[in-house]
Amino acid sequence: MAIPIFVAMKLDILAFGAHPDDVELAAGGTLAKHCAMGYKVGIIDLTRGELGTRGTPELRDLEAMEAGKILGLSVRENLCFKDGFFQNDETHQLKIIEKIRQFQPTLVLANALSDRHPDHEKAGKLVTDACFLSGLRKIVTQVQGQNQEVWRPRNVFHYIQFYSLVPDLILDISGFIDQKQKSIQAHTSQFYNPHSNEPETMIAQKGFVELITMRARDLGASIGAEYAEGFNKTRSFGVKNLLELV
Repeated sequence: MAIPIFVAMKLDILAFGAHPDDVELAAGGTLAKHCAMGYKVGIIDLTRGELGTRGTPELRDLEAMEAGKILGLSVRENLCFKDGFFQNDETHQLKIIEKIRQFQPTLVLANALSDRHPDHEKAGKLVTDACFLSGLRKIVTQVQGQNQEVWRPRNVFHYIQFYSLVPDLILDISGFIDQKQKSIQAHTSQFYNPHSNEPETMIAQKGFVELITMRARDLGASIGAEYAEGFNKTRSFGVKNLLELV
C-alpha cells in the first residue's frame, strides 16, 4: 500500500539563519514588509547560538520568538544544529530538506556566501544545496510516517551580513525600518546594554545597531528610497515585463 503524502503548510518566504538574530539584522525589513503585504513568512534558525559570548540558549530562544512576533511571522523554528560545528553534509541537508518540503516556500533567504563568520558561509551553502536536493524525487523524507512531496523553491537569495558586498537585488524597506530595529533589539542579550555585566562583543558595542540602520539608508539612497536591504543571487532570475523593474 502506498504511503500517503504529508500535507504541507505553504509559506511565501522562508528565511534561514545560522544564528538567532542573523535574519533580523540583514533582512528584518524585508520580512516585515512582506508580512504587512499579507504574505506568509517564516524563519528557521539553524542553531541556538550557544557559542555566543553573551546570553544563554534558553534566553535566546525567548528573544527569537519575541522578534518573530514583532516581524509578524507565521512560523519560527530552530533546528538545534551544533553552533560552530554543523556541516554541509547529508545529515544536515536532510533536516533542511524536510523543512523546505514541509513549508514549500516560493522564495528562500539564506546567509551570505562570503562573510567573516564561518557559520554564515557554511549556512549559506548548506541551505542552497538543500534547496536543490529538495526537488529530487529519489530523496525520500517523511513526517509522522508520511512521505513528503518534493519541492524546490523558485530561487534562493542571500542577504548581506558583515562584509559590504555589492548586491544583485535591492529592496526598498522604507516604512519598515522601525520594525526592523525593534526586532533586532528584541535580542536584548546580544546588543548594547549599559546595565549589562557581560563581556563586550563587536555587535554589543554602542552604536552597532545604528550602523545597521546607516547601511540600510545607504542602500536606500542607491535606489532613490529612504531605506533598503540588499541580496545576492546564486543563479539568474527573470521577469515577464521589464517595467516591473522600474
